[in-house]
This record gives sequence, C-alpha cells and structure tokens, in this order.
Amino acid sequence: MSSRIAVIAIDAHQPRVVADFWCSILGWEVLEEDDGVMSIGSPDGSWPTIDVVPVPETKSVKNRLHLDLRADGVPTADELGRLLDLGGRRVDVGQGPEVSWVVLADPEGNEFCLLSRTVQEAGHSSTR
Repeated sequence: MSSRIAVIAIDAHQPRVVADFWCSILGWEVLEEDDGVMSIGSPDGSWPTIDVVPVPETKSVKNRLHLDLRADGVPTADELGRLLDLGGRRVDVGQGPEVSWVVLADPEGNEFCLLSRTVQEAGHSSTR
C-alpha cells in the first residue's frame, strides 16, 4: 500500500483572492465552498485539489512546503510573464543568483517556484 496526495491546503487571510489566483494559474475552478473553505481543482476531477482555508492572521515567515511549477506548452519566460501578470511577484528567500528556477509569491506571500525546464523538456523526470 502507498499514500497519494489528495489535497494541498493553503491558509489565507483572503481565501477568494488566493483561490482565484491559483485557479487562473492552473486553469482550475472552484469545486466547492463550505464554511469559508474554498476547494479548487482541475475541471476533469483529477487529484490533487487545493483547499484554501481562511485564517485570521497574515503570512509572516517563509513557507516550509511550497509548490514547484513547470511551464506547459509555452517557453518558461512566457509563463513567467503570465504568472507576474496574474499577480505573482518575485521574492527572495535566500536563493543565490546561480539557481535555475524563479521564486515567486502568490497575492498573500505564499512562495512557489517556476522551474527552468518546461514539462516537455523535463519529460517524466522529477528533477528541477
């Protein structure tokens, strides 16, 4: 037996803003909203989904877990531009200038990375 990631949870002071941001980036939609928790996911129903959970406080320190994204069907530079246009912003979490990925943050400061190789370039490899 093994486990499978079903849901990734993101705490948010403004869940709608964060959910809309991630839906725009991933091409996902809001699947359910219950007691302020917004569940978003792929329109095809595949896993994982993301639950955006309301919390009273704003983010204050670097994430200990983050998402790594790859451009899919477009050059990485084009995808970076799109992520920035959607409200992502570059952040410094101590990465050096030699890294091949870009560290970004969503509207509430949750870090994520855009990896240098596209889905097509990476194939099924799990390396950055």
